[in-house]
Amino acid sequence: MILVETALPRSSQRKRALLVNNMATGSNSGGSELQKELICAICLDYFNDPVILKCGHNFCKFCILMHWEENGGDDVGYQCPECRMIFYKISFTKNYLVKNLVDKLSDLDCLKPCNPPAPSKPVKVDGKCERHGEELKLYCHTDNKPICVVCRESRTHRHHDVAPVPEVLEDMKSELRLRLVKLTWQKSVCTRVKAIDEQTKNEAKLKKKKLKEKIEEDVGALVQFLLDEKDDLLEALDAEEVAVLEVMDENLRRVEAEMAAVDKHIAEIHNHISGKTSFESITETYTNPLKVNPLIASVNSPGDWNEFSGPHQLILWKRMMHVLHTMPQNLTLDPDTAHPNLAITDFDTKVEEVRSRSQEPDLPQRFTRFCGILATARYSSGQHYWEVDVKDKGVWYLGVTGEYSPRKGFVNLCPSSGYWSLSLQDRLYANEEDAKIPLADYWNSPRVGVYLDYDAGRVSFYDAVTMKKLYMFDAYFDEPVAPFFSPGKNDPGSRLQICHYY
Repeated sequence: MILVETALPRSSQRKRALLVNNMATGSNSGGSELQKELICAICLDYFNDPVILKCGHNFCKFCILMHWEENGGDDVGYQCPECRMIFYKISFTKNYLVKNLVDKLSDLDCLKPCNPPAPSKPVKVDGKCERHGEELKLYCHTDNKPICVVCRESRTHRHHDVAPVPEVLEDMKSELRLRLVKLTWQKSVCTRVKAIDEQTKNEAKLKKKKLKEKIEEDVGALVQFLLDEKDDLLEALDAEEVAVLEVMDENLRRVEAEMAAVDKHIAEIHNHISGKTSFESITETYTNPLKVNPLIASVNSPGDWNEFSGPHQLILWKRMMHVLHTMPQNLTLDPDTAHPNLAITDFDTKVEEVRSRSQEPDLPQRFTRFCGILATARYSSGQHYWEVDVKDKGVWYLGVTGEYSPRKGFVNLCPSSGYWSLSLQDRLYANEEDAKIPLADYWNSPRVGVYLDYDAGRVSFYDAVTMKKLYMFDAYFDEPVAPFFSPGKNDPGSRLQICHYY
């Protein structure tokens, strides 16, 4: 191969020839500097399939991809190992100039090996051919066994795929190198999954700790006779933690077992590639299929802690009413917001549908089509609870709405319209954004409790007899909210009533 082109001027040809000669003899310091420029900063060997990044630095393609796999990601970007410039996606260009330069200088023996390979021992298969007594210098791919040169000419192997043992060994090592890449990738996946699971496990423990403190604070005011209820809550919380951590611990055990298996395979392959094992051992490893578990993934399940996020004192009060004096809020209905077909009685606590329409003026805050009514209370902070009597009522709607939510014409009872509500029609529903979520096929409780945590953005509904949570909305309130009620339409004679306890 010729390094310089004849089209160059004679002086340029002489200079380049002199540079190559000096590099070949090692007498020119510039040649050493050039060799350094052709070394990858990651593997510290001469470029193999070089690529150039946007920052101008060169690396082996395999090296930079492995570096980014271990240290980069779409969330943190991909850094150049030399200048630390960050790229937001994997991007590089193949550097044909550097590749051609490395190839030409390698052909002219101008590049001194960075890590001279240890002299390899001549490959020799143990034993001799049982039929002919000759050395086993060939390998039959068709029969997957070593043979001698006499076997090669026999009718048994004459038309088989046969190659010299050294070539077969190199092919096997190449395949094992590919397996090593796959196993390295699998180990990195296991490491990442393990880190995610351990982080989730710590978050679950922290969540449990915070909830425990909340429970302790709420229950602490209930003195001695409520300690049994407190213990029950803590036991349930511990059981939830055990259930959550058991799932993650099991997954971590599977991940660690997979990592141990991968490490074992990696060690075996390293021994085979370094020539520390016999041909039979390499063949056995080579012929055994690579088994990699594709189901390694993080659990990423912090558990459902909603059971412990409610108003603990209120729940315990309902269970121990004869001990406590704290009561739900006594709300009253706001006549200025009532639909014309609604009648309000019992000191503005009871509402029902009637046939005749009232002659009240059409105020801006009044419902005109939906048979609804608001309470007089407006909330812009704090925690609040009230109960509604729905005994023997076949249809009802109740919940929380924004002070400036729409009330004229058709009202869409969804959170985007400022309504967070439950309804009873053919069954019990939660009115979510795009659909009604069925909660129960049959409803027979006489009371519904509504708990508003304005600052946390939560609206929860309870069976007010058993204090079982029915549903919880997560919301963000940017205006005051008010309780709203509806006895339904075309259901005259049945009433909703706000419960007063003092």
